[in-house]
Amino acid sequence: MIRKVLTIAGSDCSGGAGIQADLKTITAFGMYGMSVITALTAQNTTGVYGIAEAGSGFVALQTDAVFEDIRPDAVKIGMVSNSSLILTISEKLKEHSAAHVVVDPVMVSTSGSRLLKQDAVDSLINELIPLAEIITPNLPEAEVLSGITIRDRESMKEAGHIIAERARTNTLIKGGHFGERADDLLVKTDGSEVWFLSERIDNPNTHGTGCTLSSAIACGLAAGASVEESVRAAKDYITDALKSGLDLGSGSGPLDHCCRIRAQILK
Repeated sequence: MIRKVLTIAGSDCSGGAGIQADLKTITAFGMYGMSVITALTAQNTTGVYGIAEAGSGFVALQTDAVFEDIRPDAVKIGMVSNSSLILTISEKLKEHSAAHVVVDPVMVSTSGSRLLKQDAVDSLINELIPLAEIITPNLPEAEVLSGITIRDRESMKEAGHIIAERARTNTLIKGGHFGERADDLLVKTDGSEVWFLSERIDNPNTHGTGCTLSSAIACGLAAGASVEESVRAAKDYITDALKSGLDLGSGSGPLDHCCRIRAQILK
């Protein structure tokens, strides 16, 4: 039986991030992808040029349409831009008893700019994150969630434990902002730690990496893998997609989501 994964996120018309990256990832894992679109964006590899948010009522209607017909085995949630949308999504996930929820808590950009207003951050922390089986903050987002500054592996561990205890969910802190390494830390709900060690891949085209990782984790959970197994498989997929060396656009380009599919076809 084919597994089904739902992504709730914004659309990236250039295909590198958001809904488009999620659906490519889900397909690469051999699963059936569905989407609830929270916003339309006009963007490409050089920047974001416009955003049109979906109304909370229409997001609710999309979510009902999916769950009432083709029930997902896992749900990935990406950027949701305001408190109303966050509350609506949280209510619908509870109403439909959604399983294996993965939240990518998009709050802070790579440059350090806050992407959500404080009321939306509060709703994310208090309403949406508690529904997650795992959350995947980057270092700036982990600083917001933990309230501490992350400077090294020890402070990264401290932040992971603070977040996992507060949120009562598995917490994967992505260490991609740490210079020469791309080591990630998983702090489980039982307090145990797992480090995923990896060298930084020399590829400037990283647009949509966070979206892709969280979607890949959702695929693992949908297939019945453990949280640790799902993270490991997702990391391996990201590594392959980066090493493939796809180079599109004038800015930071997308990953090669189809690298494994292409490899199979060309055998």
